Amino acid sequence: MKKNKSLLLLLTLVLAVGTLLSACGSNNDKNSASNGGNNTSNSGTNSGEEKLAADQTLKINLSAEPPTFDPAQAQDSQANTVLKTMYEGLARMNDNGEPEPAAAEKWDVDGTKYTFHLRKDAKWSNGDPVTAKDFAFAWERVLSPNTDPAPPYAYQLYYIKNAQEYNEGKITDFNQVGVKVVDDYTLEVELVSPTPYFLGLTSFYTYYPVHQSVKDDAKWAVDASKMIVNGPFTLTNWTKGQTIEVTKNENYWGKDNIKLSKISMSLVNSGATELASYKNGELDRTGHPNGEVPTDQIPIVKQELKDEFKVKGIASTYYYQFNLTAKPFDNEKIRKAFAMTIDRQAIVDKVTLGGQLPAFGFVPPGIKGVNDEFRNEVKDDFFTENTEEAKKLLEEGMKEEGYTQLPEITLTYNSSEAHKKIALAVADMWKKNLGVDVKTENQEWGVFIENRQNLNYQVARAGWTADYNDPMTFLDMWTSNSGNNDIGLKDAEYDKLINEAKTTEDNAKRNENFKKAEEILVKDTMGIMPIYYYTNIALEKPYLKGVSLDFSGGIDYTRAYLLEH
Repeated sequence: MKKNKSLLLLLTLVLAVGTLLSACGSNNDKNSASNGGNNTSNSGTNSGEEKLAADQTLKINLSAEPPTFDPAQAQDSQANTVLKTMYEGLARMNDNGEPEPAAAEKWDVDGTKYTFHLRKDAKWSNGDPVTAKDFAFAWERVLSPNTDPAPPYAYQLYYIKNAQEYNEGKITDFNQVGVKVVDDYTLEVELVSPTPYFLGLTSFYTYYPVHQSVKDDAKWAVDASKMIVNGPFTLTNWTKGQTIEVTKNENYWGKDNIKLSKISMSLVNSGATELASYKNGELDRTGHPNGEVPTDQIPIVKQELKDEFKVKGIASTYYYQFNLTAKPFDNEKIRKAFAMTIDRQAIVDKVTLGGQLPAFGFVPPGIKGVNDEFRNEVKDDFFTENTEEAKKLLEEGMKEEGYTQLPEITLTYNSSEAHKKIALAVADMWKKNLGVDVKTENQEWGVFIENRQNLNYQVARAGWTADYNDPMTFLDMWTSNSGNNDIGLKDAEYDKLINEAKTTEDNAKRNENFKKAEEILVKDTMGIMPIYYYTNIALEKPYLKGVSLDFSGGIDYTRAYLLEH
């Protein structure tokens, strides 16, 4: 990732407290390690010296159970991690964050037209060939207005000609969408306008192919026996609430580059238990993005396990979101009052303890801009912390709504010790600075996600990780037609700015539109309340190699391997 002032500041802060920085491979709401699988010889040695362990079973933990393994319905980091092991898109992202051939062995690009040439040796786990028809079938499922529930990421396919029109029912024939099956191994895709990051998007799970046997089978994605996949691993065990296990797929075209025989994932929603398991040798890695190192243990493990402690700045934002349709947060002044009265620096210094950076915008450091990093070109100074001003805004907002006192307020977060500590700290700040009592409530991950989607909350914890390296991945999710817009924002000017940014080839114009859109989101409406920009904090055994952690914090275990120890 390109060096920048924000990340240099982060590194300085971390080094100042004695942290050992090392490349490594969030339970967040989506590469610096080498691809060791490709560097390992068939004789079981690495670089002619290190030997592979006899047992290539990787043991990790997921702090929440993925709600689904349907690529069309997935929208969380837990599902993302597991889906990467089981599926493969036309492209995959390499350790440098660039797309490389995957299910497609090559492609041709002519303006807005992409021609993908699929591998003839690519197979599904049941032995069926992976064809262009499988991709077209999967994408039609995502875009079909009849798919129930509606896929939250359908808008990620709107870059394709007529995809939005088909999804919205304005056209009814999928043949009019810019997806053409030329033959079994050739897929043509026509975009609305040039999209520099489109190849990267084809590595994202919403673009994965799906075996056509899933048609009319509503329960295939929650039944391990029905999972037919095209990736390096197959789902061989799923004991709800206990464990998920994937095993090397012998039908995978690139099986010779896969050294792990199995990945065993426990499902434990306790950072303390996870850390204890790691120390006892029951886990090979612990921490973000799928678990957590307890915040009160970070200073300790930095010293005790300094050679295994990993921290890295990533393009990901931790925030609270307001339900713009629910009392009292349907009032803009009340939202702003709450956002302006928390001390972000105190939260990262005294609660999270991982070198995070206070956030006053939504797009994090690490995302590309025009000539530099976006956050260096567009400063995150959309609001300031000001308790006195916040008190005035709260008084004005209450007067506008006719309140003599605020309705009962509940702050909701998904079950996690770290999220709980932040919630309690924020609630305490609101009590101290605004005199408002706020109830905190934790919910199981699946319930929490569903309630957010259905706008069944007042204020809720959230986190967003980049799906690709462009500001668009943080901003198009808040358009009126986005399935990830779970704050109820409906703003015509915002929609216009994002749509213009998607169709223009003028990068300066795109940046200006992104700036204006972020102002609407964070400054004008305060639909979301930024808290901090993430760091990825983890512990990793020295014998574990080849874990790939990209600029966004997304993790890929498929090319990992274990050395003798």
